[in-house]
Amino acid sequence: MNEVDRTGLGTDLEDISAPSVWRYAMARKAHVVIDADDYFKLVREAMEAARQRVFLIGWDFDSRILLSDGRRWWQKGRKRRFPARLGSFILWLVEHNPDLEVRILKWNFALFKSLFRGTMLVDLLRWARRDQIDFKFDAAHPLGCSHHQKIVVLDDVFAVCGGIDMTTDRWDTSEHLPRDTRRRRPTGRLYSPWHDITMMMEGEVAGALGELGRDRWEVAGGRPLEPCKLQQESPWPESLHGEFRDVELGIARTRAKYGDCPQVSEIEALFVAQIRSARRFIYAETQYFASRVIAEAICERLMEDDPPEIIIVNPFTADGWLEQVAMDSARTRLLEIVREADHAGRFQLYYPVASDGTPIYVHAKLTIIDDRILRIGSANMNNRSMGLDSECDVFLDIERPANADRPELPETIRKVRYRLLGEHCALEFDEAARRVEELGSMREMIDTLNEARGNQGRRLVPLPLKELSDAEKKLGDSALLDPERPDEMFEPIERRGLFRRKGALMRVRLKERWKRRRRR
Repeated sequence: MNEVDRTGLGTDLEDISAPSVWRYAMARKAHVVIDADDYFKLVREAMEAARQRVFLIGWDFDSRILLSDGRRWWQKGRKRRFPARLGSFILWLVEHNPDLEVRILKWNFALFKSLFRGTMLVDLLRWARRDQIDFKFDAAHPLGCSHHQKIVVLDDVFAVCGGIDMTTDRWDTSEHLPRDTRRRRPTGRLYSPWHDITMMMEGEVAGALGELGRDRWEVAGGRPLEPCKLQQESPWPESLHGEFRDVELGIARTRAKYGDCPQVSEIEALFVAQIRSARRFIYAETQYFASRVIAEAICERLMEDDPPEIIIVNPFTADGWLEQVAMDSARTRLLEIVREADHAGRFQLYYPVASDGTPIYVHAKLTIIDDRILRIGSANMNNRSMGLDSECDVFLDIERPANADRPELPETIRKVRYRLLGEHCALEFDEAARRVEELGSMREMIDTLNEARGNQGRRLVPLPLKELSDAEKKLGDSALLDPERPDEMFEPIERRGLFRRKGALMRVRLKERWKRRRRR
């Protein structure tokens, strides 16, 4: 595969696509955390070291989840050892640090779910008695939108941004063992393997995310929060080295127009610009593949004479009946068009399975391009994340001025990519790297490995196209349950949906139909 020089399409995103980035900021340290077993341990360690403020911003938050190594209710050591339950841990934090304040913001839809969460109601009442703790439900969005960010900010010097919520059904190890008895809901029921990713950061970027969080808190009805006082100490976990040092990171957002808040679609513009900038490959992990805009950008690249390799890792099916109806139908319709455009065989969508064949749910939101762009956040490749829900992504671009002439950066991003491929294919990092480099492509490595193993063990499986009924096709095409903007829910079908009139996907569909007729 020849490397294509596409610098004309621009890797300096600030210059070519001003709406695609909210802010650039420096990070003294940054680290990609894969799966919630490691994340829950590390973020607990960081929260314990916070001195001024613990600020948790999430789509969901469940005080009943258990933190690793924590003290259970029947064990001794109340003053010395932190409790395992997250709700009790929050209380323990403020009891051990009278100067610490805790602010928790989550989507208001979870208010109804909380009514059925038993002890979580007790936790909310216990927290309400403490002036140091303030818990707020975010309802500041149009009907049908959600607050979807997953951000943690400590003391405005440490931050987390990614896909992991502090809630149930998230904990898992990178082995994704079948029927792991530790993977248990508060009710005691086991849940299936779960894969997720987030990024931990220290430095100026944390202050920027703190500002974003404070603005959202105020929009959601909270009293204005002042920035934390400057401090030299950092709650960065002592057990974590930090694979990136002194790098410039970009921040992009999505937010629907609401009241005095304008529409923000930086994430959508950033996806298009970064896909267009790819020279050799795109590797992505995402919960959904249902975005018209992203599919159009991918088709544009695949129709080139020598397109980049594009690998997307998805769950086998969406989580929940409504999501399956909306997202799986749209994914099938988009895949039909994308595969028609893929004349060179450079595109494949896989789903991961555990060693016994159980699908591993992919909740991660990650994109790696040419080992020069690393992007992690809350936004999925679906329409909602482009214009409806509040989202936040962070990214590292090695061609930014502050990151230039840093030969270790592409190698570090490359290691992240091979860590992920190794996890999905049950390979050590160096073995995954060796196989890809020998065979020349990620797809060739995955398919060759599956063939050699007889499709056994933990692996990535090509997603088969689902047979859709006429009703499912119409629903997927309409994007009725996954609109791009709040007002599209009331637009006529020809002006919205995946194959809207004069849209790029409609042109691809008509072009491919014309080619098939000529071949006949």
